[in-house]
Amino acid sequence: MNPMEVRQIKHLPPQIHVLEEVAFTEGFRFLTRLISEWQSGDNRFDAPGECLMAAYLNHELVGVGGLSVDPYAQANTGRLGRVYVAPTSRGQHVGQRLVSALIAHAALHFKSVRLYTDTLGGDAFYLRCGFMLTEDAHATHVMQIETSDSDCYQSEAAGGRSGRK
Repeated sequence: MNPMEVRQIKHLPPQIHVLEEVAFTEGFRFLTRLISEWQSGDNRFDAPGECLMAAYLNHELVGVGGLSVDPYAQANTGRLGRVYVAPTSRGQHVGQRLVSALIAHAALHFKSVRLYTDTLGGDAFYLRCGFMLTEDAHATHVMQIETSDSDCYQSEAAGGRSGRK
């Protein structure tokens, strides 16, 4: 069995560049933006309620995801973003555990969490995690934290550790 760990990080791990290269080959540029914004100081997920989490499988970085204050929504709304899991680690619940950890953190600070995805795989994944579709120019999915019945959230709230591409 592969030991999996999801934890909040305060610094980008050196392995982030390997994950970025893999994401880039799949056509995803948001890890490049994550690294660039982190290095410039534009976004370090350090405002109140925000966090950046990393998923490790056998001590290898295999996923990352962030929670920030949603600049497009009302107060008390978080935004899930920069969520990526390496293709070789998909199907092993890494993404679900990563999102669970982010939602558990969000529950301490926000009443809802929104996100935007433009892929069918992402859409299906977030629906499985308990997000609902929303019609908004800046979000495709939303979760009301206080009434969440998400399997992702419940497993984290029950003490489990906390994917998508």
